[in-house]
Amino acid sequence: MTITKVYTRSGDRGQTSLVGGQRVGKDDRRLEAYGTVDELNSHIGLLSAHISAGAPGSPDIAAALERIQSTLFQLGGHLATDQATTPLYPSTRVPSAETLWLEQQTDQLQAQLPPLQGFILPAGTTAAAQCHVCRAVCRRAERRIVALSKATEVGGDELKYINRLSDYLFVLARFINFNAGKEEIQWQKILE
Repeated sequence: MTITKVYTRSGDRGQTSLVGGQRVGKDDRRLEAYGTVDELNSHIGLLSAHISAGAPGSPDIAAALERIQSTLFQLGGHLATDQATTPLYPSTRVPSAETLWLEQQTDQLQAQLPPLQGFILPAGTTAAAQCHVCRAVCRRAERRIVALSKATEVGGDELKYINRLSDYLFVLARFINFNAGKEEIQWQKILE
């Protein structure tokens, strides 16, 4: 696919096209869902830039993040397709193997970490803090996808993947801090 022009002017009146050409308002819940996935993908790109800057274990984490970004791009295509009017392209399905891969990645990182002693604040190194931002945006994307799934068909593997991804991002943030020798900040209740 060659893109010769970025702007089309077709969205100047607050509408856009879904996969298949159906026009919807830019405030449609479908756009909220795949727009939030796009936002998450951009935040993961920023996280990857911080990782590439020299965090311990960078090559493996950078490759994992690139794989996640590609999967999120597929998920966006899935969410941008109204299956009531347009057949879903096979390339926009999130394979169930990707959810299993995320679980394996999470377990591998978790095995290298000390047990959690309580709630932790989203902080630490710049990369770990960005990872927590990714986790929070991922949870919002999940909420948007669940809301969309109440109105139209959304695949179960896609929901599982986004749920597992937030778990991975939480553990990855802890792993980044641990490898950098940055102590986690435990939540402390503020009393009057």
